This record gives sequence, structure tokens and C-alpha cells, in this order.
Amino acid sequence: MDRQVPTDPPTGPPTDPRKFTIDPRGGDVEDDTSSPRHRSLLAIAGSMLVEINLLKLALAGLIMIVFPAVLLGLAPLLATGWYGLLSRRVGSLVMGFVPLISLVLVIAAAWFGGRPLFRATERSFWSLTSLVVQPGYVLFREGLRHLGERLAPAGLGPRGRARLRATATAAAGLLLCGLALWAVYAVWPATRWEGNLADLRSPQRMIAPTLANSVVVVGIFLAAASLVWSLADASMEQPRDFSEFDEPVAGARLWRVAHLSDLHAVGSRYEFRLESGRAGPRGNEGVHRALARLEQVHAENPVDIVLMSGDMTDCGRSAEWAEYFDALAAHPALAERALILPGNHDLNVVDRANPARLELPTGTGKCLREMRMLSAMAAVQGDRVRVIDRETGYFGKTLAAALAPHRAAMREFADTGSFLLSLKLGRLWDDLFPMILPPRPNDGLGVVLLNSNAETHFSFTNALGLVPAVQAQDLLAATRQFPEARWIVALHHHLVEYPSSVAPFSARVGTALINGSWFVRQLRPLGRRIVAMHGHRHIDWIGAYGETRIISAPSPVMGAAGNLYFHVQRFAPGADGELALLRPERVDIEARAAALDLAPPV
Repeated sequence: MDRQVPTDPPTGPPTDPRKFTIDPRGGDVEDDTSSPRHRSLLAIAGSMLVEINLLKLALAGLIMIVFPAVLLGLAPLLATGWYGLLSRRVGSLVMGFVPLISLVLVIAAAWFGGRPLFRATERSFWSLTSLVVQPGYVLFREGLRHLGERLAPAGLGPRGRARLRATATAAAGLLLCGLALWAVYAVWPATRWEGNLADLRSPQRMIAPTLANSVVVVGIFLAAASLVWSLADASMEQPRDFSEFDEPVAGARLWRVAHLSDLHAVGSRYEFRLESGRAGPRGNEGVHRALARLEQVHAENPVDIVLMSGDMTDCGRSAEWAEYFDALAAHPALAERALILPGNHDLNVVDRANPARLELPTGTGKCLREMRMLSAMAAVQGDRVRVIDRETGYFGKTLAAALAPHRAAMREFADTGSFLLSLKLGRLWDDLFPMILPPRPNDGLGVVLLNSNAETHFSFTNALGLVPAVQAQDLLAATRQFPEARWIVALHHHLVEYPSSVAPFSARVGTALINGSWFVRQLRPLGRRIVAMHGHRHIDWIGAYGETRIISAPSPVMGAAGNLYFHVQRFAPGADGELALLRPERVDIEARAAALDLAPPV
């Protein structure tokens, strides 16, 4: 007979918390790796230095910064070299048939090689602008503003703060202009702007002048642009809190827009959000509760639009999109009114567990997240929104119709990750924004959906925002097609920093649009016909920048426990074609401190 080994009495099922020394449902320090709520950005950056792939970083710098700069410096040498060679061939044309053939070959090379070179040079110029010039200006501007606000007297009022911001903006432009001109002066002796036949025969002769030319081109543009931008920004009316709500007119048309932004759906019931770590919610109970509460509001007083202005998912993974659609499918009345647009978490988070992970610009991961986003937008609003026809400048096809010829390629790419398909589909992504929900009737309320995410391949810089000039031009073209309509301009990033002072400097840089003040100037012709609505900051704010009114949405999931809410924004036709902004309705969400939703820090 075997001897029986005595055992302790059972203490409950395996999920009994008393059995766990470390309860896996509550997470641990690994869940806080990328959370700025637990660690400063400097601490995160410091830990990245030992994790980052230096080879990838070097290659990315070459592709995105060095190569564009070199191309700008090389362009005048090649252009003048071609011109000199062409002139010589023309001069010796009378010498016979062989020179004539040579001349034809030179012209053909210039035509077929020169046009792609011009396009590449143009792209390089704007790539450097978005990666180096504008961020440099924003860093100086916000740094001086931040320093000024910290040193300002405690009783500084809104007007004093506005004057301080304007002064710091002008000073930043002057300082950056001076530094750029100093760099130009330092390298000017090494520049050369004319090429010759010897350069074409021995390209190594062009290395030193090309690099010097690159510094001069970028430096001159930085000096001029920073001066112009700073003076324009300083002379503009500074952002201000908004309290001039219109009063509803009895019997007038009223539009109700529920603004749910930054749901940050995760892929499993125990998963934490990248940004908040263990200090925030886990799982998707918060998403379900927000949608359920909105459905109650809709049943009592219907909403016209459910605007979800980005970050529907936490990292843009397939499992997160599946969770998001499961939540939305439970509320069909809301789904048929929903409009979504891309947020930085949907597109630009390379690896949620490793902020040091870097994707090469030639990689396929970014394109895969873009295709997931397009697929989601087509599923939610594909038959209702339209895209711009690049040939006519007008919006025509629905998103679903525009994607129809590419669906097979999208499915194949999702299955294989083909590099060649990523090149083709990457161009498709750029061509589909902005998307337009046309006004019904012609003097009704339309919606312009923008992609405000900057091109980034690094988790640490995922929050950068930029509205390309092409999207701004298309936005104005779309609004001109309905001159009597009112419009919501919807994007993810906040256009400008808020007028209230910000304690951490990290909250000022790398989150707002890099070219936000420029974008607001583009919106000036639309005046009070529009309202801009965004998410991203998880902050409840309504303000104005000049005549442009701006609405920022809190996150109904990521807020503090017991203080979760969203707004139903109310609009009405105003005088002279304006869009009247009425006082919003705040909708509080029941905050159940469920074990699967709110996990206290360990």
C-alpha cells in the first residue's frame, strides 16, 4: 500500500487571488515599459539607447534625412552639368550625323531622367521640411514658451499669457534664423553651384560640394521659413478658451454629433493600454460601457453622427480591430452613423512592448497597419464617404468604390507582406485622404476626414502630427463644391497647443501638429463655416484660434476612474452661412470599478 503524502487543504479554484504570489491579471512592471505616466520621456529614451538597433537607425537616417539632403545639394550640379553638355552638343551639331545622335540621346536622358529627378528633389525638399525644419522650429518655439511660462509671475492672466506666447514665438524664429545663417556662412566656402563635364566623368569630385550645398539649401530655407512662420504665428491671435456659445432657435435645424475619441481597444480582456500601463484600464469593458451609454442617449434623443476621431485601437493590431468591431457590432444604430479616421496609435506604434523598435522606411509593417485602417474605414463608412478625384479636383467615388479594384491586392498583401505590393498600396493610402461626407441637403452639414499622422517609423516618435499641403488644398476644394454648406473638419491631432500652461515639457512637443499654425491659416477663408474636432490629447477643451473654433474630445476610456464621460456636440445653421456652435451635452458614463477593468497599481 502506497504511503499517502499529506497535503494542505484546498484554498479555492486556480483563479482565487489568495493562491497567487504575483497575480497575472494585475500585470507587472513590464506593462509599464512604454508608459509616460510611470516613467519620464528622458527615462524611456535612456533605456532605449541600450536596446535600439543602431544599424537600422543609421539606415533610416540615410534614407529619410541624409539622402534627401544630398539630392538637394546634387541637383544644381547635375542640372548645370547637363546644360553644359547639351550646349556643347548643339555647338558641334554641324560636324556630322554622329553628334546629332548624341544630342538626341542627351535630350532623352534629360527628359526621362530629369523629370523623375525633379520629382525626387521636390519630395526630398518636403521630407526635410517635415523631418528637420518644422520640428526644429517647433522645438525652439515651445521651448521658449515653456521657459517663459515657468518664469512668469503667478498672477499672469490670459492676456499676459497670450503676449508671452507671441513674444516667445517671435524670439524663437529670430534665434533659429540666426543659427541657420551662421551655419550657411560657415560652409559657404566649400559650396559649388555649377557642374561640368569633368564632374559627370568623375562623380567623386561632387561629394564635398554636394554636402556643402545641402547644408546651405536647408539652412537658407530654415532661416527664411522660421522667420516667416514665427512672425506669422506671433501676429496671429493666440488660442483662447471659448465660451461664446450660440443659443438654439426654436424650430431651427439641429445637428447632434457624438464625439467619442481615443477608445484604445486592446486585444484581450487582461491587456493594459500602452500609454497608461497599470495606472489605466485593462480590457475593453470601458469601450462597451461607452457605446452602451451612447445608445441610451441615442434612444432618448437621436444623434446624427458618431465621430470617432482616431485611436480606435491601442496599437493597430488585428486582434484589437477585431475587439473594436465586436463592440461596435453590438450597437447597429450607432455603427450606421459612425465615422472613423486614423490616429497615431492605429498607425505609428511599431511595437507596443519595445519603444526602441525601429522600422525601416522600406519595411512593410507601416503599410500593413495602413491597410488594416483602410479596411476598417471601408467597413464602417465605405458607402457613405467619398474621395477626391485627382484628375478633376472634385470628390466623386465612394471609398468602397475606390477600394474595389485593390481589394484582392490588399488581401494578398495582408497574407504575404510582399514588398512590391507595399509600394503600390502605399501610394493608394496617400491618394484616399481627405474623405468627405457630403452635406445633405446642399446647405447642410458635411464632414471632412483628414489623416494628420506624420510619416514616422519609430514607436518613440509615434505621436507626431502633420497635415500635408495636398490634403489642405483638397479640403478647400471640397468645401467650394458646396458653398452654402457648413463643415466639420475632423482630424486626430490638436491643431495648436492649448492656452493653459503645461507642466511637463514633453506634453508640448511631439503631440500637436508640426504645421498647426500654418494649417489654421489655410482654414481662414472658411471662417465660421467650420468647426475643427480632434482627439489625441484625451483633454476636454473648446477654444478658438482666430475665427477657427476647435473642439477637443476627452477619452471615454482613458480618463480617471469615476470621471469618464464624452460630449454630444450640438450645431445649427447660423447667419450668413455660419455654423452655430451650441453648448454641448456632457454624457457621464457609469464607472464600475470592475476587477477586469480598473486595475490598481501594484
